[in-house]
Amino acid sequence: MATQNGTQQAGGVAIPYLSQKDAIAVDEHLMGPDLGFSVDQLMELAGLSVAAAVQAEYPPEVADGAGATRRRRVLVLAGPGNNGGDGLVAARHLHHFGYDVRVCYPKPTDKPLYNGLVKQVTTLGIPLVPWAELAADSAQPLAGAADLVVDALFGFSFTGGAPRPPFDAIIKALLPAASPPPIVSVDIPSGWDVEAGDGAAAPGAAIQPAMLVSLTAPKLCAKRFKGDHHYLGGRFVPPPLAARFHLTGLPRYPGAAMAVRLGGAAAGAGAAEETAAAEAKRVADMRISYEVGGLEEGDFVGRDPMAVFDEWFKAAVAGKVCEEPNALNLATCDASGQPSVRVVLLKGYDERGFVFYTNYSSRKGSDLAATGKAAFAIYYEKLQRQIRVEGVVEKVPEEESTQYFHSRPRGSQIGAWVSNQSRPCKDRGELEDRNKALQAQHADESVPVPKPPHWGGYLIRPTLLEFWQGRPSRLHDRIAFRRAAPDAASPWVMDRLQP
Repeated sequence: MATQNGTQQAGGVAIPYLSQKDAIAVDEHLMGPDLGFSVDQLMELAGLSVAAAVQAEYPPEVADGAGATRRRRVLVLAGPGNNGGDGLVAARHLHHFGYDVRVCYPKPTDKPLYNGLVKQVTTLGIPLVPWAELAADSAQPLAGAADLVVDALFGFSFTGGAPRPPFDAIIKALLPAASPPPIVSVDIPSGWDVEAGDGAAAPGAAIQPAMLVSLTAPKLCAKRFKGDHHYLGGRFVPPPLAARFHLTGLPRYPGAAMAVRLGGAAAGAGAAEETAAAEAKRVADMRISYEVGGLEEGDFVGRDPMAVFDEWFKAAVAGKVCEEPNALNLATCDASGQPSVRVVLLKGYDERGFVFYTNYSSRKGSDLAATGKAAFAIYYEKLQRQIRVEGVVEKVPEEESTQYFHSRPRGSQIGAWVSNQSRPCKDRGELEDRNKALQAQHADESVPVPKPPHWGGYLIRPTLLEFWQGRPSRLHDRIAFRRAAPDAASPWVMDRLQP
């Protein structure tokens, strides 16, 4: 048995691999007094990593034969050990991500930690399916049961040999001859030798997962993985552990991601057109199931839509749904009918409508001068809500623009003089030079920076406000308020619009 880490080139990077002995030692150090992790912490991170990796390659919704969409069915096979605990956590997160999840947990571990994980799963309404029920079709017991199977049966403590019932039957149902759905293996493909992988098995006698999610670091058996997607998950390797076990070659996790791609057959597709086609399919498959809430007409009848906007906006701010909940996707159109869209910041709203500020000589300023109309949309992803507004546009009073201008940071005030917005410039240096010159000109901070005559605010007086709430199967809720003219004398008319 190897006791040293191995390395292998993957995408030009030397990826370290752990022997079985070192994998066990890594876990002991993680949960030892020096690093202080608990087993339930590691399970939570591992299960979330698995769910994140699944979501990256297998979106929560799939198209049915009629062209509609439905939730992807995921069956989690959970073993009696820590690997099974990872699977139970993954089931919970996959449910929250919008998948249709079921769990098969044939030999439950009667300990408080595992009982708690089962309770968390069942209180979400995730069914626990007996293996006997799945095995009713003895030829291909999993083929019609799910679109995806998460294999969380055996981890790196597996010592090899023939698994005992009912796991022998479950492994058999995962073999290629049984035509199972795509398999996602957690850390170790179940039944594989932790170091030799499937190398010692007879042809067809080892499962062949489509995805492997290695945890902490890949085990030596991962060198024999031939599936499409190999991911690393966990994010729980501190520098002392990385140095001790020579794991410094592990890739960085991008941003807040809980999983990072290591490779797989899909990553190494030969021809450029094949890679492009795979990426295009991945984009086409990107979708989620909208299940946060719904809209009832009774909650809107007789209300002022500006009051509803105020309620939704404040909920987005309080919920910290994004860094700039006041970011608007503002659309304008020039006199020839050419549309353009950009993000601007909402800087005020009241009974009149919505206010933003810009350069009057900009592209949007020219469009607004030509048509006097604009529209915008805001999307709050965490709330699965969208607000659409259409209306007529006018400049706000000059004194209102001046008051707001002097509330801005001094650098932004000077920037309004620096930029001839939407006009071409030679290079970045031209802007920097003009900025330095104007900073020097206005160096005395006791003297206010005057507002440029070409800069100020616009007021969008709405003639349409639409409130959109995502719902499953793309049957979204849309409640719209319209009025013929943008003034208080014109009454609002409410309708439910089809999605």
